[in-house]
Parts: sequence; structure tokens; C-alpha cells
Amino acid sequence: MTILTSAENFSHGDLQQLEMRLRRARLGLGVGVVGIVMVFVSFTSAYIVRQGLPTLDPRTNTLVRDWFPLPLPALLFFNTGLLLISSVTMELARRQVAHFTTATRAASTPNVFAGREGTILWLALTAVLGLSFLKGQWTVWREMEASGFYVASSPGSSFVYLLTGTHGVHLLGGIFALLAAGATVLFRRPAESRVVVLDVTAWYWHFMTLLWAYILCLLEFAR
Repeated sequence: MTILTSAENFSHGDLQQLEMRLRRARLGLGVGVVGIVMVFVSFTSAYIVRQGLPTLDPRTNTLVRDWFPLPLPALLFFNTGLLLISSVTMELARRQVAHFTTATRAASTPNVFAGREGTILWLALTAVLGLSFLKGQWTVWREMEASGFYVASSPGSSFVYLLTGTHGVHLLGGIFALLAAGATVLFRRPAESRVVVLDVTAWYWHFMTLLWAYILCLLEFAR
């Protein structure tokens, strides 16, 4: 079954309008991304500073170092692979739609953009991989609890839950964005809307992947 069947012709004026919408959407995404980056910069600073801070032991009334490295479950690295693959599938969906703009710029006459069912399939696969990643993160937390590492067990374990949990919340937002992007394709929204929504969603998803790689490196090497 072909999801999008109608051909859509774009004039040069339409293309300019599309490019303006893309710039505005990417600017809005950039503002949001900066906010997320600042949150994780503050977490990183607190994570590094807390490692070197001693605490007062009320039993001995002396300063002791209560920070110790937390062994990371191997499942975290498997989850990382899932997220990397999902970034690839998201990029494939974005490029199918972005191919329209490339073809139109190269042509001297308006070109035709027709959606493909492959776009919705790549989006669905990305969503499944993203949900699998979140399920894997939940399993990691359960494994940590089974090993005696709870949220309040130690400063190190608290930061692991904080960093991975905050990333998980933002990734869940990305999954909702994927659903919105799929809806624009499935319900035959205007081609401009499809291009803009898929473009912004893809870049946000790639940012989530890079952010997770940074968090994993921080937990693995900065301890």
C-alpha cells in the first residue's frame, strides 16, 4: 500500500518559503537544545566536583570520602548500540524527505515530491528501537537495585540514576516527536510540513544519541 499517492509540484517561491520554515524550525530546535545542554553541563560540573568533596561522618566526627566508582552494567553498552542504529534509521527517513529539496535546487523547473511508504517504515523502526532502549534502561536500573545500588545508596549511584533518567525523559519526548512526524506522513499533511517536522525530529534524535554517548563516556571514564 502506498501511503502518499498524490504528486506535489513546488514553485521556486514555495521552495523559498520551505527553506524559511526550515531555518525557523531549526533555530527553535537549537534554542531548546541549548537549554538541554546547559542542564547536563550543570550535572557534569556537580558530578566532577562531588567526587572530590569529603563528607562528615557523624560517628567519628571526621571528614571521609564517600565516593566510589559504580560498576556499569554491560547492558548499557548494548542499549547504546540500539540507539546508534535508531539514529541511522531516523537519518534514512529524513533523507527520503530531504531528497525533495536537493532535487528541486538542482532543477531549473519545479520538481515533484512524492512520499514513500519507506519513510513511515523507517520512522516506525526508529520508534521501536527507541522504546527498546528505554526498556533496556529500565532493566539496567533493576539490575542496579538487585546489586544493592539504589538512588540514595551513594553519591555515585545517585548521579547514575540522575543522568540516565534525565536523558530517558528527553528521549521519550523524541518518541512523541516521532509519532507526530509519522502522522504528518500517514495523514498526507502538506509536503512542507512533512519536510520540516521530519527534519527537526531527526536532528533532535541525533542530538539525543550524541548526548547519550557523552553520558556513557562520562560515567565510564570520569570516575
